[in-house]
Amino acid sequence: MESPFPKMRLRPEVEEYLRASFQNREIVTALGAQEAERKFETLLNYLSHPPAFTTVRVNTHLTSVKHVKGLLLEEINKQFKGLSVPVLQHPDVRDVLLIPVIGPRKNISKQPSEVIVGAHCGNAVLRGAHVYVPGIMSASKFMKAGDVVSVYSDIEGKCKKGAKEFDGKKVFLGNGISELSRNEIFSLSSPLKGIGIRMTEPVYLSPSFDNVLSNSLFLQNLPSTVVSHVLNPQPGEKILDMCAAPGGKTTHIAALMHDQGEVIALDKIPNKVEKIKQNAALLQLNCIKAFCYNGIKALGKVENGQGGPPFSPESFDRILVDAPCSGMGQRPNMACPWTLKEVTSYQPLQRKLFTVAVKLLKPGGTLVYSTCTITLAENEEQVAWALSTFPGLQLQPQEPHIGGEGMVGAGLSLDQLRKLQRFDPSILPLKDTDITSIRDTRREDMISLANKDCIGFFIAKFVKCESV
Repeated sequence: MESPFPKMRLRPEVEEYLRASFQNREIVTALGAQEAERKFETLLNYLSHPPAFTTVRVNTHLTSVKHVKGLLLEEINKQFKGLSVPVLQHPDVRDVLLIPVIGPRKNISKQPSEVIVGAHCGNAVLRGAHVYVPGIMSASKFMKAGDVVSVYSDIEGKCKKGAKEFDGKKVFLGNGISELSRNEIFSLSSPLKGIGIRMTEPVYLSPSFDNVLSNSLFLQNLPSTVVSHVLNPQPGEKILDMCAAPGGKTTHIAALMHDQGEVIALDKIPNKVEKIKQNAALLQLNCIKAFCYNGIKALGKVENGQGGPPFSPESFDRILVDAPCSGMGQRPNMACPWTLKEVTSYQPLQRKLFTVAVKLLKPGGTLVYSTCTITLAENEEQVAWALSTFPGLQLQPQEPHIGGEGMVGAGLSLDQLRKLQRFDPSILPLKDTDITSIRDTRREDMISLANKDCIGFFIAKFVKCESV
């Protein structure tokens, strides 16, 4: 298709760094230089577009997938004004529902009144969100409440807050109706936080989940829902989520345990810890204990006796290290402002967290490592390092395994690569999706597309065979 968005923009040194990892000797030998380059360019194009499906995880602790599916169909029919869009239950991740995203939609008439939003806000709009006031950078001089406006994303971060016009690099996201006047949006006396623009004609049509079934479902990317199933928590176990905010995987783990046992959630940023607690309360999961604590310091002498960090060695049955990462698998993402120093800073941090996790894990316990990035250094290279550093760890097959195998280039064997799970959105060509193509597509083909056209993600599963 003719892409409505440019490929993901990277700093030149970051693009060369990534290109080099996608064109190392092993990959070029396996694919050929031309195919390796095509794969890399295709990936950058994919990352600037939203995934083909919106994914919601049902809170099975409180309700059934069947019940939520029925309610979602009603909600989508209302939001889409009678347009019939299917809601599919994933056959391998049974607590997940998939909703096809329609777009990019063409022939949307652009309005003379413009609103410019920040890149982060723009990404959310492409996933179905309305525009909230804090995300608005610029609005036309005479914009009033009730005006129909065109919304654009400032993908280079050059628009000044409160500007009356903007001539920089911008990408059209669709049209909406302003809930507020320009003066109200940029009022210095009483900054607002609610919806500023209610999207009515988005380029990508995806349902909004603002205050929709808030204790029955969790909006979560498909690979992120797979992680907790791969961890396979059991009722009564003691589980550690080392980097837990905002709590999507934490609450999923607790639900899979039927809220029986103990899930310890750590994050070092106070407001993020509060978000974990809020999500646990909203989903009515009582086995979660969230602490503001740096996971790197989670191993130590236990003194308080309150069940909080630090923890003694070999305290946990299962541990999830959903590690801080460069986030280069997130979609949509039209621009990455990170420097090469920032991108390469994550590998040592991930290794520190992993080392602590290995020591905190009981013999026979399961450790799952995951990232939402595409770099070889943060994924397969970390697995190779872990296996050489901790002889007591063994790489395990994963269930469910709906992504692809690991990427060559880190010296892992073919058998080891098959046990890894890498979600690579570049393996299919970008295409338009309209309601006719959805109706003409078999359910099995839609599920297959959902498994591939998602965010970039990586999962590795280990078992600890002995004390390390």
